[in-house]
Formats: sequence, structure tokens, C-alpha cells
Amino acid sequence: MNAARFSSTFHYNVKARVQHPAPHFEGMSWTGTEFKKISLSDYKGKYVVLFTYPLDFTFVCPTEIIEFNDLAPKFHETNCEVIAASIDSHFTHREFANKPRKEGGLGGMQIPMLADLTKSLGRDYGCLTADDALHLRATFIIDDKGVLRHMQFNDLPVGRNVNEVLRLVQAFQHNAKHGEVCPSKWSPGKQGIDGSHTSEKTLKYWKNEHSAGK
Repeated sequence: MNAARFSSTFHYNVKARVQHPAPHFEGMSWTGTEFKKISLSDYKGKYVVLFTYPLDFTFVCPTEIIEFNDLAPKFHETNCEVIAASIDSHFTHREFANKPRKEGGLGGMQIPMLADLTKSLGRDYGCLTADDALHLRATFIIDDKGVLRHMQFNDLPVGRNVNEVLRLVQAFQHNAKHGEVCPSKWSPGKQGIDGSHTSEKTLKYWKNEHSAGK
């Protein structure tokens, strides 16, 4: 990567760090029914998935937003709220949300779409493009104590797998509730690991799962 291009991405002070309190954000949003000012503090006691995307009325973006929106009930079942954010205004969000899906719009929304016109969220979370013009496709999972647990960044051409984001929320919640760590293929109902290399339960897991077929 070109050194100048890389350095330009982080000339501002990025505040988002996994295992640290998530940076505060607030702004106007389109909720699907009204304009409303929202902030991270509104979601105290809940998990939050904050995902950013480049622009309304583009190509890959509606495919991602629609999937996050359609899976919102599944996130809600896990005490998790989903928030979309881009540099577009809340007025633009409304028009994009109300445009029919068959025409490239969202066809209605049940999650808030936050306007980051000042790009303050993008700077704090380190998710602006190299020229500071747009948001990258970034995903952040914040737990019910306000701690940032996960960060992922995609360059603009490639969309995200929303089911994997839901799985990650469920995995962090499993760890918080049971103390078990979650292997790469863990999903709800599957066995976790107690985190000790010497425990009987861990050794049984290695035998039954990790070494299968070896």
C-alpha cells in the first residue's frame, strides 16, 4: 500500500479500541417512521451493532442494509439493537429508505439510519476512507456495558455477511453468560470451551471436535 495513502487515513485521533469503552456518538436519524436524535447512551444495557456504509442510493449498500434490517428481529431477540450510519443526511436517509426495493431502495426500515454529516463518528471509529470522504464498510459490536468487543473493516467493493455478525453477537453473549470461549465454528447450541488447556472438559472438546478426522 502506498505510504502516503496509508498515513492519510489516520491523521485524526481514532478513539475506538476493542476492550475499551465505545466512543460516544449522537446525531439525527431516520427511524423508519420519524426523524429522531439518537445517541449511544440511549442503548444502555443493550448490545449494539453499529455498521457504517459509504453512501445512500449506491449498489452494494442496499443489499447490506436490507439484510441487517430484515434480520433486526433476530438481533432484538438477543437484546441487541442495530444502527446504520453513513455521511448522508437524515433527509437523504428517509428518501433512500422509502424508495421501493425493486428500484434499488430499501422499501421501509425498522432500524435507525444515523446521519454522520460532520464525520465525527467516522473519525472516532477510524472508519473513513483514505481521502476522508466516505465511511468504509465497518462493523462494531458494543456490549451491554458499553465496551467495544468487535471491529471489522471492509473496503468499498465487498459487502458483509450479516448472519456472521449475528453469530458474533451470540458468541460474545455466550461467553459473558457461561464463561466459555467460542471456537471458530461455534453457533448457538454448540459446545464451547472452558478456556483451560488442562481441564477434562477442554480435553474432551479437543478429542471430539478439534481432532475429528485426523
